[in-house]
Amino acid sequence: MRISPLKSLGGSFIPEQFLPAGEDEYYLRNQQSGKPADAWRGLRPEELETLVKNGNTAENWETVLVADQFSPHQVLNCQFFGLVRIGRLEELCLTFHDMSVPVGLSNSLIINCDIGDNAAIHHVRYLAHYIIADHVILSNIDEMHATNHAKFGNGIVKDGEEEDTRIWLDLVNEAGGRSVMPFDGMLPADAYFWAKFRDDGDLIERFGQMTQKMFDSRRGFYGTVGQNCVVKNCRIIKDVKIGPAAYVKGANKLKNLTVNSSPDEPTQIGEGVELVNGIIGLACHIFYGCKAVRFVLGDNSALKYGARLIHSYLGDNSTVSCCELLNNLIFPAHEQHHNNSFLIASLVMGQSNIAAAATIGSNHNSRSPDGEIQAGRGFWPGLCTSLKHNSRFASFVLLAKSDYPAELDVPLPFCLVSHDVAADRLTLMPAYWWMYNMYALARNSWKFQARDARKHKRQNVEFDSFAPDTAEEMFAAMALLEQWTARAHLLAEDDSPDEKTPEELAQIGRGLLTGPGEIVDKLEILAPNVENSRRKAVVLKAAEGYRAYRQMLHYYAVKNLMGYMQARDGATLESMCKEFAGPRCRRWVNLGGQLVMGDDFDALRADIRSGKLDDWHAIHERYDQLWEKYPLDKQAHAFATLLELLGVEELTPELWAGALDEAVKIQQYVCEKTYTSRKKDYDNPFRRITFATPEETEAVVGDIEKNSFIKQVRAETKEFEELARLLKK
Repeated sequence: MRISPLKSLGGSFIPEQFLPAGEDEYYLRNQQSGKPADAWRGLRPEELETLVKNGNTAENWETVLVADQFSPHQVLNCQFFGLVRIGRLEELCLTFHDMSVPVGLSNSLIINCDIGDNAAIHHVRYLAHYIIADHVILSNIDEMHATNHAKFGNGIVKDGEEEDTRIWLDLVNEAGGRSVMPFDGMLPADAYFWAKFRDDGDLIERFGQMTQKMFDSRRGFYGTVGQNCVVKNCRIIKDVKIGPAAYVKGANKLKNLTVNSSPDEPTQIGEGVELVNGIIGLACHIFYGCKAVRFVLGDNSALKYGARLIHSYLGDNSTVSCCELLNNLIFPAHEQHHNNSFLIASLVMGQSNIAAAATIGSNHNSRSPDGEIQAGRGFWPGLCTSLKHNSRFASFVLLAKSDYPAELDVPLPFCLVSHDVAADRLTLMPAYWWMYNMYALARNSWKFQARDARKHKRQNVEFDSFAPDTAEEMFAAMALLEQWTARAHLLAEDDSPDEKTPEELAQIGRGLLTGPGEIVDKLEILAPNVENSRRKAVVLKAAEGYRAYRQMLHYYAVKNLMGYMQARDGATLESMCKEFAGPRCRRWVNLGGQLVMGDDFDALRADIRSGKLDDWHAIHERYDQLWEKYPLDKQAHAFATLLELLGVEELTPELWAGALDEAVKIQQYVCEKTYTSRKKDYDNPFRRITFATPEETEAVVGDIEKNSFIKQVRAETKEFEELARLLKK
């Protein structure tokens, strides 16, 4: 504690050694306010008299400046220290929801602040070094101030500070080996780029340099509250930058934050919240006792009901309630609920759902907390699932409820993984979603798109379950199934699979998987290196899964090519074949939810290393450029996929017509399975035991024939059939 004269209160905000020659401590504040020096004037004698009569005091009334239109009787029982500049005060009231307050200032201690036009500041017990915009309500706040070294959540150091004051996020790995510096505007792609490619020292160094230079390192910037904000009933707000139209109520502690908000995408922060060292995106909602420390929260995301978010990046369009997330990098469209769900030290690549009582983390197998879990898009561990570090999962892997005893490496997308306790084995059912859970699979792509309420999409995201990344995973899975099936068959025939080349094994397996299913059904097909244990990992329904992968690939390919033909007037089969001639791109990078071809990603990485892209804004522009070309890249990949499935190098009119016919059959299958997979819930007799009558059942759970999504899929199927008919002409 330091003791100094009262007149020093409000002075020397910027230490003398950090003041440029010829500048005073208000020079940055003046730049931030953006108003000319003559926007304020000194108090008139009659105004000063009224202020004093109303119980106001000032260390020096000459440093209290006001706008021309100033009503002193609207300022009551306030203390002013330092340079305080007050905008217009008119006889108005501000109403937000059901609360109305008069314009003016009352019962507040105000130190070195600029207050905008017609603001309402009441019962703010300590307000220092803030610039308050027009029409702001500040009510019943214990402490609200900014320091001269405020960073507002950005991972930078200010002039004169030591490096150890920098804020880092320890993403994916608790031991800190993938740490990144958070910054306002950081996208999931940025975080992934920085956290993943740690072997590229030059790249990592460039990221640090770009982040530091992105923000002004000078001391003396004030905190800001944007126009039309409401901040009420809060305890401590320190070094926080709040965007326009934000609503903050009942927060316990907000410290070192940037709260992005705008009139069309307002952010809300509610009761009992404690947030420290973070960046909050547009249109976010944080309520009811949440705790977040060292974090980035993407746009249109929510934390509620006591959620804990620590050392993590949570992508756009995500919702986390009750549960705990530590040391994670999570791509957009993540759902996690219930008080006993944990997600720790993980990279989850979007469209994910963590069920109740899932424990994904904290059971490290090494002598240091440096384990990691990596999961592709659509990761869904079931109730009470427990996993070991390190584990890796392909896209849309569904884990059945279980305590998995060893590390897992599951390369089969759309797969159901189960821990068969009775037989002491791991089971894998490839393409499970397609065969038995079509309603959820079809609805996923739609619901993630429908829930994307972002007005300004700073990170573009691929929400379709069938995309180049999952297509390549399916090709790889089919190759594995061929190898595994051939091995099982040769062993059953007392032959040695080790004497066969990989090509010979693939040919044998392909023949078995595309032949009569009875032969494959009798085999015990093992998946080596999927579980770190000595027990068996058995593939169930291998032939059905193999055929399902082919169906899914055909559907993906033709659907995208139909979209290409539909979007281009005068497009023909010949023009399509000409535009998409070339090899299939086999490597795709999920860059924060945005899919990028491997070669494009390598070029992006090289341009960052060389300095051609020398700041984050330039990198983000490149992301947008890659997104603009992505539809054609995807369609070219779809074209090559179709040729691969057909086993040809040229798509003739006859083959194209046949491909369209097959796609129509698959679309009809999708429609039928969407209905039947949902209808099982209605037909289950145990689903009806709590209802007295069929009418009560329908009133509560609805009629499947009136299900809006099923109606939508049926309508889409008719449109698909009609478009295919037109394209065949």
